[in-house]
Amino acid sequence: MELVKHVIGSELAIFEKKFSESVKGSNPLLDRIMRFIIRRKGKQMRPMFVFLAAKISENISESTYRAASLIELLHTATLVHDDVVDNAMVRRSFFSINALWKNKIAVLVGDYLLSKGLLLSLENNDYQILQITSRAVKEMSEGELLQMEKARKLDIEEDVYFEIIRAKTASLLSAACAAGAYSATEDLETAEFFRLFGEKVGIAFQIKDDLFDYGEDNIGKPTGIDIKEKKMTLPLIYTLQNTDRATRRKIIYIVKNENTNRQKVSEVISLVKQSGGIEYAYEKMKLYQNEALDMLQKYPETDARRALEELVNYVIERKY
Repeated sequence: MELVKHVIGSELAIFEKKFSESVKGSNPLLDRIMRFIIRRKGKQMRPMFVFLAAKISENISESTYRAASLIELLHTATLVHDDVVDNAMVRRSFFSINALWKNKIAVLVGDYLLSKGLLLSLENNDYQILQITSRAVKEMSEGELLQMEKARKLDIEEDVYFEIIRAKTASLLSAACAAGAYSATEDLETAEFFRLFGEKVGIAFQIKDDLFDYGEDNIGKPTGIDIKEKKMTLPLIYTLQNTDRATRRKIIYIVKNENTNRQKVSEVISLVKQSGGIEYAYEKMKLYQNEALDMLQKYPETDARRALEELVNYVIERKY
C-alpha cells in the first residue's frame, strides 16, 4: 500500500500519537493494559478509510483525527468484548486481554474504551460523528445476536446472511467512511454517500474472510474454523441451497454434531468446493468490490482517490 502511505502517511503518524493520548489510563493497571493494546495494534485500516474519505471529499481537519480515534476506540472495544464472548485466548498473535487479565477486567477495559470514545466526541461537540458511530455499534450488536440466533437452527437464507454481515462487519467500516467524509465537509449527503461506499467494501471484506475458511489464496490447508463454530458463511449457505436433500441433511448434521471432528469438517469443505460455493462467494465479493470502486468515479482521479482504490483492493485481495 505504498500510495496509501504516501498520501496519508504523515497523518497516520500524527494519529498514532493522538490515539495513544486518548487511551491513557488513570491508574497503573489501566495504563499497563492500554500500553499493551497500543503495542499490539492491527493494520489500522479503519482509520485509513477515515482519512482517505476526508481527503477525497475535501481535506483532513482536527475533527478527522478525532473521528479516526473514535472509530479505533470503538473497534478495539468490540474486539476486547468479542474475545470474552468467544473465550478467545489469542488476538493478532498475542494473548488476548481476557487471557492475561481475566474476563472481568477485559469487560471493564472494553467499557472504558467505549466511554473514552464517547467523551472524545462530546467534549469536542462532534455530535453528528458520534451519531454515525453510535448507530454502527447498535447494528454490530444486533448483527451478532441475529447470527447467534440463526446458528442454533442453521436456517440462514442468503438475504439474512447479508443482513448479518452488513450489520456485524460492514457497519463499522461504513461508519469510518461516513465519519471521515463528514469531518471534512459537514455535509450529510456526502457522509451518506461514503457510508454506502464503506458498506459495500465491508460486505466484500467479510466474504473474503468466509473464503479464508476454505483455504483459498494460498494461506495453507483449509481451516474450517467457521464450521467448527457453527457460523453460516456464504459458501456454505450456497451449498445448502443448491444440493440434494440427503447431502443437505448430512452437512447440517456434521455442522451441528460433529463440528469438532477434523475429518468430518474436511468432508464438509470438500462438498462446498464441489458444489461451486467457493466460486459463487468469490463472484459476490468481486461484485461488491467493483460497485464500491465504481462509486469513486464520481471524484476526480487524484492521488487521494487512487489511494482509496488501492486500499479497497488491498482489503479484498489480502492474503490473511
